[in-house]
Amino acid sequence: MTPTLELAMELIRRRSVTPEDAGCQQVLAERLDKLGFRIEHLRFGEVDNLWARYGTDGPLFAFAGHTDVVPPGPEQQWQSPPFEPVLRNGVLFGRGAADMKGSIAAMMTACERFLASHEHPGGSLAFLITSDEEGPAIDGTVKMIEHLEERSEKIDWCLVGEPSCTDRLGDTIKNGRRGSLGGRLLVKGVQGHIAYPHLANNPIHAALPALAELTITRWDQGNHFFPPTSFQISNIRGGTGATNVIPGELEVLFNFRFSTEVTSAELQHRVASILDSHELDHHLEWTLSGQPFLTPAGELVEAARSAVRKITGLDPDLSTSGGTSDGRFIAPTGAQVVELGPLNTTIHKINEAVSIESLEQLSSIYEEILNYLLGSQLPQTNL
Repeated sequence: MTPTLELAMELIRRRSVTPEDAGCQQVLAERLDKLGFRIEHLRFGEVDNLWARYGTDGPLFAFAGHTDVVPPGPEQQWQSPPFEPVLRNGVLFGRGAADMKGSIAAMMTACERFLASHEHPGGSLAFLITSDEEGPAIDGTVKMIEHLEERSEKIDWCLVGEPSCTDRLGDTIKNGRRGSLGGRLLVKGVQGHIAYPHLANNPIHAALPALAELTITRWDQGNHFFPPTSFQISNIRGGTGATNVIPGELEVLFNFRFSTEVTSAELQHRVASILDSHELDHHLEWTLSGQPFLTPAGELVEAARSAVRKITGLDPDLSTSGGTSDGRFIAPTGAQVVELGPLNTTIHKINEAVSIESLEQLSSIYEEILNYLLGSQLPQTNL
């Protein structure tokens, strides 16, 4: 039972379904306080957040993560209770094991070992922890960053512990994410009896050609770091439920995951042009969840790749795939941001799990990154 495993299990026992923290941040704060960190508990709305910093000089390296987890789903389908951590065949089971209480535990133990041998590191070290990542994400990291920006406290390097790997620990580092732009389209029609279509106006029929055009439109070609922008319809709702009534309104929910080759404003303009060309009576609402960001080759990327190579022997791929993360709130400040965590194969699923060996390796990787950036060890330069 290693310190990393013990802490991961202690955090899993706390039923911190978003936006609840369930005392996880207090556990972390007590350990960080013993190391000499300055502790700040910041609550915005119903969300608990933690900012802890060791040192005052730059550059500033921050571990970022979240203590909240998604609901477990039908608990009777779990092999063991989701909030009672269980070890089976070298694997830790429990909600949050991979996303991302295991990563937070690895961050903590890496930090403890690093500071034991570097009482005066070459910069500052911080933890930015929220309980709002799996929820609306409006009172968590985004508010924390606003708070730090107001007092001119800038993060230079940020490592987000999101589960980033596919087949083996260390095979993938996320050095960016696509943007996310959601739309809600309301198409107006005239309700009527289905036997008298000339007395009504079916919004479903009117919208289908426009929706078809949206689905086949090529929004951009992507680039070396990002795949082409994708458009997906997620929900369509229309009608009263009766088979003999033409609906008076159609609602369509859709989403863009977009690259740096196009802006959110350009996407909105092009969608509006397509809808107008089909002469639809419509109303359109937009929600921008995050802009795309990219951390190119630099100190943080090289440190992360060097650390992975040293601990696992793998040369990790750099990727911008997947959904959004809280990195989208941190990168616009000018910080270099990467995401590096365990395998993502079981996240949000029944029987979420992480291998014990990978947790120990992850803690060692995090420690090596600290050695490269805040210690005296330099990363390899030929990556």
